[in-house]
Amino acid sequence: MRVAIIGAGKMGRWFTKFFLEEGDSVIVSSRSKEKLLKIRDEFGVETTDNVNAVKNADRVLICVPIENIEEVVKEIHSHIQPNQVVMDICSIKEIPVKIMHKYIKTGTTLGTHPVFGPGVKNIKNQNFIFTPISNKEKVFAKKFKSWLEERQANVFIMSPRKHDELMSVVLGLPHFLGLVVCDTLLNYGNFLETKRVAGASYKVLLTLAEAVASEETEFYTSLQMNLPEIEKIEGLFFEKSREWLNLVRRKDRLAFANKMELVKTKLMEVNSNYAKSYEVMHRFLEATKS
Repeated sequence: MRVAIIGAGKMGRWFTKFFLEEGDSVIVSSRSKEKLLKIRDEFGVETTDNVNAVKNADRVLICVPIENIEEVVKEIHSHIQPNQVVMDICSIKEIPVKIMHKYIKTGTTLGTHPVFGPGVKNIKNQNFIFTPISNKEKVFAKKFKSWLEERQANVFIMSPRKHDELMSVVLGLPHFLGLVVCDTLLNYGNFLETKRVAGASYKVLLTLAEAVASEETEFYTSLQMNLPEIEKIEGLFFEKSREWLNLVRRKDRLAFANKMELVKTKLMEVNSNYAKSYEVMHRFLEATKS
């Protein structure tokens, strides 16, 4: 199989390595000549411009920021053949899926989201989300899902809207928390001193705060500006923070303890229901295998 990868950033490099290790032929394109030289020297792959990359490719994987995806799709759409598959890997799905459907009228498109970063060594136990719209896309998504699962990846199929709603919580909220926590700690003072005497819980908090604050500004800004439920979930967090802060301000020990017990109970119920549903699904899958 010949795979065209558009974008030579961190994830473009990751998928270049991945498909080469699968024994596929890979061609890479990018606006950055410097990145293309590096990826060619490192992996020995062919490099070219976007239009020539998609010619004769079986699959096209677009690995560019969401702000650049329409520009790329507009450039390549007239060169896509009926037997080709075009996928994007953006962390937001409604926007890129609509863009691909707007311009690409031949071939098959599929919104995909590898829910991991370029630091992972392989796809074992890693999550992928597919967001097919048409029947043709659903057929391909099912085949690609099986292929990835053979390599021990976890694959979920859902609508682009459902994906973006979930990512508002899964990605948007922890990113928001990390940035706010880091900003708070840096402005509170004694940041380095608190790191030296930190216990386990504070180290976890610091890990999140420093990891998020050190990441790519463009990517995190894009998530916060485009995820559909982000204002709702972050607004709810603000309301809950205010509720807990008011209990602390009033020194209301009983109300604080009762609220904490309520949270514990709800968490146990949710986790118990999840465990039961997982067990039912596992039994169903085992039964279908036999």
